[in-house]
Amino acid sequence: MRLVVMQFMSLDGVTQGPGSPDEDPADGFTAGGWLVPHIDETFVRTVEEWTLPAEAFLFGRFTYLNFARDWPAMPDLEDPVALALNGRPKFVASNTLHEATWDPTTILSGDVLGAVAELRARPGGELQVHGSTRLSRSLLDAGLVDELRLVTAPVVVGSGRRLFEPGRTPTSLRLDRTTTTPGGLVMATYVPTGAPETGTYTQAEHSFRDQPT
Repeated sequence: MRLVVMQFMSLDGVTQGPGSPDEDPADGFTAGGWLVPHIDETFVRTVEEWTLPAEAFLFGRFTYLNFARDWPAMPDLEDPVALALNGRPKFVASNTLHEATWDPTTILSGDVLGAVAELRARPGGELQVHGSTRLSRSLLDAGLVDELRLVTAPVVVGSGRRLFEPGRTPTSLRLDRTTTTPGGLVMATYVPTGAPETGTYTQAEHSFRDQPT
């Protein structure tokens, strides 16, 4: 299966609490809900298109518990995203969670990265990670992510948990697709391509003034 990570983030890289003020108040975070003013029909339609290819879902413990609480209680259980999340296999990476009631769920403990690598090696469609910032960081560092889907909101949150933080493994990404929404969101798909390349800029080699039009 292809491992796909989906994240909502601000311009300054914050991924914590996009959906409501009380979604994730960990470490005193009080700026939750920063994505909501920018949600529109294009965003909803694109998220549906991104989610439907999922054959299974993978979560960190915190995101799993929030999703397991909220998605089975959604007003419209026929919504395509709700149908996918509630009905398809789910895996949760945790060494502290011992029971999972959001069926069908399998708990991955111990060597989580090894277990995810085994899942990724299975034939099939997409294994999708929604949110789960800490888990996503580890998967990116381990080179297990095949595609990264980012929704970037036009807001500087100022503090909070970030997907890309100092000390992460340097990685080059190829922009595959991008969409902008009327609400100002940039929805982009990236493919990791390995270690970053570097170079030296020289004006002579990169001058476009004398190039034919």
